[in-house]
Amino acid sequence: MTLVLAATPLGDSRDASPRLAQALADADVVAAEDTRRLRALATTLGVTPRGRVVSFYEDVESARLPALLEALRAGQTVVLVTDAGMPSVSDPGYRLVAACVEEGVGVTCVPGPSAVTTALAVSGLPPHRFCFDGFAPRKPGERQRWLRELAEQPRTVVFFESPHRLAATLAEAADVLGADRRAAVCRELTKTYEEVRRGGLGELAEWARQGVRGEITVVLEGAKPRSADLPRLVAEVRARVEAGERLKSASAEVAQAAGVSRKQLYDAVLRERDAE
Repeated sequence: MTLVLAATPLGDSRDASPRLAQALADADVVAAEDTRRLRALATTLGVTPRGRVVSFYEDVESARLPALLEALRAGQTVVLVTDAGMPSVSDPGYRLVAACVEEGVGVTCVPGPSAVTTALAVSGLPPHRFCFDGFAPRKPGERQRWLRELAEQPRTVVFFESPHRLAATLAEAADVLGADRRAAVCRELTKTYEEVRRGGLGELAEWARQGVRGEITVVLEGAKPRSADLPRLVAEVRARVEAGERLKSASAEVAQAAGVSRKQLYDAVLRERDAE
C-alpha cells in the first residue's frame, strides 16, 4: 500500500521519466487532476494505465479521500498526478499526503519537473537560499500585506501568478519593494513559447501592462541587508522592557525583525544598562 506522487512534464513530454511511464502503467489507481490530460500524456508515452483512473482536482479532493484511502488500506498502489509538475506543490495532493502520513500509509515520489526550481535556475538571481510562496494573494489588501512581509525577506522568493493579475502585482511590488528590486518573470517554461524576462520590478511592470499569456512563475530578489542602527534597537528593546516584556524575548523579537544577532543586541542592552 503506497501513495506515489508522480511529477509530470511542465510542457514538453520528453521531460517525462521512464519511471513515470512505468508508474502509470502499473498503478492500481491513478488519481489525476485532469483525466483527459492524463490520457493524452499516457498516449504520448506509449503506455495504457491498467488500473482505475479517477479525477482528483481541487473541488473534489476532499470527497475523493475516503475511497483512495480505502484502496491504499487494501494494499493497492495509488499514483497521483497533476496537470504539470509535482503534486501537492500549489496543486491538489497535500490533503491526501497528510491523511496517509496520519494513518501510517507509505508515501513515495517519482521526482521530475518543477516550475519552482526551473524558474529559480534560469532567473539569474541567487539560488543558494530561497523560499516558495505559492500563488500571490488575489485580494489587494492581502497582497499589500504579503508584499510588506517580503520587504525584509533576505531569501530569493519564487511565486506563481495568474497572467491576468501579473501587471497589477508587479506594479504593487514596485511601489512597496522599490522599482529597482530585481526579478524575473518566467512564462511557459519548457514550452514552445518559453520566455524569461529579467529586470527591475518597475521595468517588468511596464512590460506586463501590454498583456501576458501562459503559465507564470516569478522569481524575486531577496532584500539587501540593512546596516543595523544598534542604538535605536537598544532603545526599542528597553522601551518594551519598561512596558513589561522580558528582556530576552524583547531582544529576540527586535533582533529578528531587524535582521541582527539576538546575542549582539542583548549584550548591547546589558552594557548600556550597566553603564548607567
